[in-house]
Amino acid sequence: MKKKVLLYALIGAPVGVTIGTVITILISLTAGDGNFYPVVPILSEKCNNELNAVIVQTVCLLIYGAVWSAASLIWRMEGWNITRQTITHLIICSGITFPVAYFMYWMEHSIWGILSYFGIFLAIYLVIWLSLYLSIKRKIRQINKRFQHSS
Repeated sequence: MKKKVLLYALIGAPVGVTIGTVITILISLTAGDGNFYPVVPILSEKCNNELNAVIVQTVCLLIYGAVWSAASLIWRMEGWNITRQTITHLIICSGITFPVAYFMYWMEHSIWGILSYFGIFLAIYLVIWLSLYLSIKRKIRQINKRFQHSS
């Protein structure tokens, strides 16, 4: 299992950087002024320049992608029920998301900023989880119907 976690983390790390880069491109396009915004301006200030900020953000995105990818193995834990898998996955993923988001200034550094970011995160997590759950449930029903018809 340790080898799988390491493999998934190594695969997920560059995926995290890729997704982060795509997001910065989309944000820059939305700004509509022809400039590229690789990091939040306050992060550039805190890191003394944009290059240092991009390096820090890239390292954080590598870690972020690695943890999320390795955490996906939780869904393969056959001895665990869906509740245990969901709670464990949520704790691990929010445990990496919030420190990274806070440190990268992706959220306002206030109680309201933290609570609203957490609320948005939970809402997105719930929508994705629910859609995957319903999709898997539908596939199981289809498989069961095939077995019933073939018996």
